[in-house]
Amino acid sequence: QVQLVESGGGLVQSGDSLRLSCAASGRTFSSYVMGWFRQAPGKEREFVAAINRSGGNTYYPRSVKGRFTISRDNAKNTVYLQMNSLQPEDTAVYYCAAGDSVVGVSTPTRVNYWGQGTQVTVSS
Repeated sequence: QVQLVESGGGLVQSGDSLRLSCAASGRTFSSYVMGWFRQAPGKEREFVAAINRSGGNTYYPRSVKGRFTISRDNAKNTVYLQMNSLQPEDTAVYYCAAGDSVVGVSTPTRVNYWGQGTQVTVSS
């Protein structure tokens, strides 16, 4: 069992940066592939980043590649999402996710554990 708690969301202006954190409970954090999703009002939950167990490999969709960076600190049981050059279309609730594989953690129906979400609002 893993509990995930996100933090770091807020209101920023277009072009600003923000770093989200996701703290995980339990001693098995390093055994999970971790990821981030976002969901805007009226839209489906969208995959935005994933990182493998060691942190050596990361994965992004085209919509955020080059602007977002996922990282993890297994000693602190924490995964991060650094978001740069934020745009109004990045406005959404951002969710941390834990899964057994990169495919699993990048597919909403296959995620093992979800955080409660943190709101990110980007004004123009």
